[in-house]
Parts: sequence; structure tokens; C-alpha cells
Amino acid sequence: MKLLLSLLPCALALVASLLALPARAAEPEYDLVIKNGRIIDGTGNPWFHGDVAIVGDKIVAVGRVPDGKAKRTIDAKGLVVAPGFIDIHSHSDDLVLEDGHAQSKIRQGVTTEILGEGRSAGPLKGQLAARKFTARGKELTWATLGGYLDTIDKVGVSVNVASYVGLDNVWECVMGKSHARPTAKQLDEMKQLVQEAMKDGALGLSTYMMMPPGSLATTDDLVELCKVVKKHGGIYSSHIRTEGIGVLDAIKETIEIGEKAGVPVDIIHLKIADEKLWGKMKDVIALIEDARKRGVNVQANVYPYTRGNNNLSSIIPPWAHEGGLTKLMERLKDPKHRERLKKDIKDGVPGWYNHYTAVGGDWSRMLVSGRGTYEGLTMDRVIEAKSKGKTPTPDPLDIFLDILIEQGGSVPTVFAHHDEKDMNLAMQQPWCSIGSDGSAYATDGALKRGNPHPRNFGTFPRVLGVYVRDRGVLKLEDAVRKMTSLNAAKVGLVDRGTLRAGAFADVTLFDADKVIDKSTYTAPFAYNDGIEFVIVNGQVVLDKGKHTDAMPGRALRKGK
Repeated sequence: MKLLLSLLPCALALVASLLALPARAAEPEYDLVIKNGRIIDGTGNPWFHGDVAIVGDKIVAVGRVPDGKAKRTIDAKGLVVAPGFIDIHSHSDDLVLEDGHAQSKIRQGVTTEILGEGRSAGPLKGQLAARKFTARGKELTWATLGGYLDTIDKVGVSVNVASYVGLDNVWECVMGKSHARPTAKQLDEMKQLVQEAMKDGALGLSTYMMMPPGSLATTDDLVELCKVVKKHGGIYSSHIRTEGIGVLDAIKETIEIGEKAGVPVDIIHLKIADEKLWGKMKDVIALIEDARKRGVNVQANVYPYTRGNNNLSSIIPPWAHEGGLTKLMERLKDPKHRERLKKDIKDGVPGWYNHYTAVGGDWSRMLVSGRGTYEGLTMDRVIEAKSKGKTPTPDPLDIFLDILIEQGGSVPTVFAHHDEKDMNLAMQQPWCSIGSDGSAYATDGALKRGNPHPRNFGTFPRVLGVYVRDRGVLKLEDAVRKMTSLNAAKVGLVDRGTLRAGAFADVTLFDADKVIDKSTYTAPFAYNDGIEFVIVNGQVVLDKGKHTDAMPGRALRKGK
């Protein structure tokens, strides 16, 4: 008994020490773990092997992930794990509402679409009627850009959506279809509309300067509007006034706007789109580099194709568009106006980018891409068929004008107007990112329509497959940076574009050895190979190449 009593203090001390030990930490729980991947984090840093852990809509660990329980594990062996691609130049405003699945974008690895080049979903006020849109059995209406973004959240989409406010909307809300100069009061009204859109979460102001109404704005007008953008930390994104003979002056104007207003500038799909100036991209780059050296934040984006998409109506000089479509159609039918139109198309108009002369008047370099009688045909074939059996042979420009009348003034068209070497040089610049200039189509259903540009389906896989793997124009890490963090930084999307703890869980997994675009100009409805998984806000939307029907996308509002 004495021995037991002598041992009691030791036993009590042992129990006390055990009780004082900290409780064993609970094993972490994850919603999704991506294991064994080759991680490219979006910053441009070299790849490394590791894992990514996700809880809810956020990434909680990258690289070495603490052991824990996961509701789902994806084995990424043999795959690259990258941030979801951010398409800085997209036109899916309507299509993403119409269907919501954003098939041709999700299947490229895109997790965020940035909309609103020149013309945006709002504002729709004054001389622009509020929008009524039927989608998925619902009638949707909105009058402001904020109303559109609210609608995105209401109906559900598979991708995140952000938008600029478009100058075309702002201008036409106040000026309608008039080509008159705005008064000081009217310019103030435009500034108020920009202010409202920025408060609604717009990323900045975007312009399409090649045609009215965008072409009606002066440099000083745009500086004043961009001063409003500056107050909200926004960006000026511009499809410059001309990409042809006057491209250097157009670049200078865009730099001047950014410099005087004190806003960052992003030039939309940087190119030289007139064969007379092919090979001059180095001069364009020199202008941008000089501006950057003196502190002007000027950048640009490109798409990986040497053909652009516009409309045959863009061959009609600006003066003929005053008053809108009704007046345009009247002028097309009027013999006196027709002679002036033909002369201006052949000879050009000072300050106007002429798609016809940019391709040397070669109708074979114009491919009809819209729905209708001529879709998938080059214009030389259309003109040849229309001329057959007629004596004397009609002027091709008369046939062109007749086709515009026949088609109601609109014929979407692909123009072969810029050069591969110029495009490659632009793509390699550290400030030049990737954007598709495309929309969210599909290979079946209602969104399989027309003969759209292949960039709608293949932009991002084409960069990875052709320009990284096959041609070595870019390194893989830099290409991913140009699709992710560079675009996020340009427009101020916080916590997207990189793989890091705390960032939103937008992730793309692809096979770097297989990824490639399959869409072509004559057979555009084809998804790519090699994009295996796409995760948006923590939810798997593309699973082993199959769309899951998930719609976790959100409207992203700057500053909110």
C-alpha cells in the first residue's frame, strides 16, 4: 500500500500532463482536390508539380496540400492545371443569356467573358429603347448595364461575365442616329451615363471607332468621358479608329486619350489590316513602347488568326449610315447616291478604314459568315453566280450593293486582311494578351447558326497548340499568363487569373501534348481537343470533356 501511495503523485502528474496536451487537429475537409498536376499558376513563373485544394468557391491550397478528406478528387497526372482563361474581348452579350451554357467558350477553358466592345448591353435610355429579350422561356428587360448584370445572376450562366460600357450606347442614348456634334449639355448627359454604368460595376469605357456612332466622337470627347472612368479606377478599351493606312495615327490618338485622361488603355485586337502596310508592326510596337517609357499604361490584345469578322455594310462609307438602317437602305437604292457610294468605296474617304481596299478589292478574301442565302461562300463566288448570263457583265460593286439591299443591309463577313508575321510579333509583346473577339456558340441546337469565324470555338486551344507547341512563338507559361493574370490585371478583376490560396476557384485542366483547335473557316462548328476539365467558382462545368450543365457563373462588377 505504501508503494502504491508513493506512486500516486507520479500517476496524477502523468494524467495532468496528458490532459494538458493540445487536442489533435481535425483532418481538413475539401470539396475538391486536384492531384498530381503540372501547375502553371498564371503569373508567368515556371511550372511545378503539385495539387490544388478547393473549398466552396475558393482555392485554399496550391502545391503541397495538407492531407484531408475530399468530396471529390481529380487525378491530373499528365495534365496542366492553370487558372481559368479570361476572354478579354467577347461578344456573347445575348448568346450567354439565350442558352447559358456558353459551350464554345467553356470548351476552350474560358471561365470569364468580358463583354461590351463599343456596344454594350446597357445603358438603354433616351433615344435607345429599354431592352426586351426572351431567353429560356422568360421575357427579360433592363435599361442599364447594372440591370443586365443583375439579369445574368438571375437566369444563371456557366461562365463569369463582366462588361465595359460601350460608347455606341452612351452616344445613341443622347444623340440617336444623328451625325450632329453634341452640345456641351449633351456631352454632360453622356458623362452622366458613363458615371452610372461605372457605379453599376462597368470595367471601363469601350469604343468601336471605325464606324458611326463611335467614329463621330472626337479625341477631346473621349478624353472627357474617360476622365469619368478614371474616377472609378476603370480602363479605356478601344477598337481604334482605323487599322489600315492610318493605323499609326489611330494608335497615337488612343495613346493621347489615355495620357490626357490618366486612364490605362487596352487596344482591341492589335493588327495592321491593310496589305499596303504589312510588315510595319514594329512601328506600331515602337509607338506603344515609347508611350510606356513615359508612363502611359498602354497595352493590347490579339486573336490568333489573320482574318477578322465584320459586316459587308462596313464597306459602305460612314456618311451613308446617318439616320440608321432605314436611311441607309434608301441611299443604297437611290441611283445618285449609288454612284457616289461606288466612287467612295473604290477611292476611299479620308479618315475612314475601307475594308474593300484593305484586301486589294479582292472579293475572294471576303467570306460570308452570317445566316442566309450566301453563308459559307466567298463573295467572288456570289458575284460570279449573280453575273452569270448577264450582258453586259454587271459591275461587281453594283452586285454587292444589290446584295446588301436583298439582305436588309447586313451581311456578316470574314475578311482576310492582316499578316501572320505581324500578328506573331504583336502576340510576343509582354503587354499583349489574348482575346477571342468571339461569342458563345454551340455545335448543335439554336446556337448552331450561320458560318461564324473559327475564333468563336478555337482561340485559346489554338494559341496553346499552334503557337506554343507547334511553332514555339510563345512559351507555355507566358501563353497562360496572357490568357489569365494579364487580362485580370488589365481590367481589375481581383482574385481571379492566378492559382493561389484565397483566389476564386476558376481552373482549367488541359493536355499540353494534345490541345488543338478544330474549327475552320469553312467548317466552324467543331469543339477543340485537349481541354479536359473546367471549374468555375469551385464547381466542375466541364468534366472529362463533357459539359455538366452546371451554371455557377456570376456577374463580376468592378469594385463590388
